[in-house]
Amino acid sequence: METPRRLSVLIGAAVLTVVILVGGTLNASASTPQPANAATQSDAPACVAPERPLSRDFDAATRKNAAFNSNFRHCFTTINGVQMHYVIGGHGPDPLVLLHGWPQSWYAYHDIMPELLPGRTVIAIDHAGLGDSTGTPPAMTTNVLAEYVHLLLNRLGLQRDVQVVAHDIGVGVAYALAAQYRRQVAGLFNLDFALVGKSLKFADLVPLAFHFSFNQQTFSEELLTGRVGFFLTNFYPLVSTLPQPIAARDIAEYTRVYSRPQVLHNGMEFYRDWPKVDQDNAVLMRTPLTIPVRLLSMGLIPAWTALSQQSMKDAAPAATGTAVDGAGHWLIEERPALVISEINKFYPVG
Repeated sequence: METPRRLSVLIGAAVLTVVILVGGTLNASASTPQPANAATQSDAPACVAPERPLSRDFDAATRKNAAFNSNFRHCFTTINGVQMHYVIGGHGPDPLVLLHGWPQSWYAYHDIMPELLPGRTVIAIDHAGLGDSTGTPPAMTTNVLAEYVHLLLNRLGLQRDVQVVAHDIGVGVAYALAAQYRRQVAGLFNLDFALVGKSLKFADLVPLAFHFSFNQQTFSEELLTGRVGFFLTNFYPLVSTLPQPIAARDIAEYTRVYSRPQVLHNGMEFYRDWPKVDQDNAVLMRTPLTIPVRLLSMGLIPAWTALSQQSMKDAAPAATGTAVDGAGHWLIEERPALVISEINKFYPVG
């Protein structure tokens, strides 16, 4: 089994902190904000309490994608002072909510969302303070971010039995959502993340990958400002077997959103607030989840698989899981067909 020290070497090293200092600049473009419904005629459900988007170029990556726009719609609505952005499609009876990780956005799911439509209403959410959501929550803890998701789903009329798919930090938010609002969540399908609070603490994670520490530093935002694209281009391969697991068009989209000063800041704040999540989860884990929970872990590092799978059982003793052989952290991009198949098995369409 790999040791934590070996795990740290494999995932990445602080050398990237030095590399970004000499990196190039990839700037996001800006344009006049458009109404959320100013796109191709869509069959998607209408936005609820719609608002004019505060985020510029929110549809930069989908504007010219007629097939996507015929099935999905960008929507904006304000929850507790934060304008939330979500993308919705489908009219099926089963609500499927998709929660992204760092450093990505709702767009992480865009390629697989059409495949998930049959029998479902699919909703991909930008977390409060991230992506094309605008505003800063009072904290970037998973409990707080889960409250924004909870209130958004309530506004959409989804108070019960929501099926959730989550990746990376989205798993932490999904867990907090399910643990705090138990009737609202029917199940958790998770992709490569470890939950702190019981057998695992944030301090245990810090030595495993450089960004756990780097993102906590107050100077990290200054170092990355104007260098976001270069940083992301070099960061994504650190936890993958592929030379570049994220397509250039996707990196351009993530560069756009993380070049928004509030998004860059809030993303770092998530890591600065993570020690508080230790305490919050310790309380939540006193009442184990009884809903179905499954975790797909990257197969790149066996030690990570064991650690992450055990952390999921800390929250849900009956949780199941497996490693995806040869895959890195970006499972949606690296193994899309497998992820779709696993989601459909876990959440069979009635």
